[in-house]
Amino acid sequence: MNNSPLFRGNISPVPTIWTAEGQLDRDGMKNMLDFVIAGGADAVFCCGSAGEFSQMSEAQRRDVAQFTVEHVAGRVPVLVGVASCSTDLAIEFGRHAKSIGADGVVAVNPYYAILLPDNIALHYRRLAAAVDLPIILYNFPALTGQDLSPAMILSLAKDCPNIVGVKDTTDTAHHIRDVIAAVKPVRPDFGVYAGFDEYLLETLIMGGDGGFPSALNFAPHLPVGILKAFHAKDGAKLIELQRLLCLCPLMFGLESPFYAVVKEAAKLAGVNISTHVLPPAVPLTEAKKAKVLETLRRIGVVN
Repeated sequence: MNNSPLFRGNISPVPTIWTAEGQLDRDGMKNMLDFVIAGGADAVFCCGSAGEFSQMSEAQRRDVAQFTVEHVAGRVPVLVGVASCSTDLAIEFGRHAKSIGADGVVAVNPYYAILLPDNIALHYRRLAAAVDLPIILYNFPALTGQDLSPAMILSLAKDCPNIVGVKDTTDTAHHIRDVIAAVKPVRPDFGVYAGFDEYLLETLIMGGDGGFPSALNFAPHLPVGILKAFHAKDGAKLIELQRLLCLCPLMFGLESPFYAVVKEAAKLAGVNISTHVLPPAVPLTEAKKAKVLETLRRIGVVN
């Protein structure tokens, strides 16, 4: 068995760039993708939470996925979000991702309806059987209302070879620790990734494989620098960068959902994009924009 995860390092949860009319802004999306790749992203993830999948139509999701794969053009792997309350629709999104040449899919568990744990697992088993792509589980209990337990993740990893990792977006390091402890001895090739920016370093220290830091979209020097310093065993640099990276989640809290925050930060960082968001999300007020700018100054993105 290959002991190395298929995907490693920093995976960028790219925002979707929209026109004022709510259509995909292709020029802006090109600029966003080019920025994160040039900044050192090891892969890109479209149609995720930061990509506004929950506000998008099915047609928009397919359009964004296809555009992303075509524009990235093999420079880095592309992962496509296939979140759905419906197993059948998640499978449709997964098969579409396969047809356009995506490298893998990321699948949050069904939300709204409260499912028995066995039924959550069955959703993933059906997805794995029907979609011939690597699948990364997406655990986000704060938004789905249900946790993917380490025991469930282990069971899926043992039974489904194409389930290759988990994005663990839990606001506690012990859940990530428990997943690593449960799964890695059985599937050393199973990737464990931090969903929240501030847990990237802890995940690496505990034996995980990277993360999906939103900071890649406006301050790639922070997560990329942390990964480099970790491998170089440069403790002083790790401390310096981690303290700066931890300022980003405070900035994300300026608006909920935080889509406009990430886009405003990317624009201020020099990416030529619009900052439009799909309703019910709203644009930032001038006061909130000023706070974003203040944070970007503190973390060394702008003067």
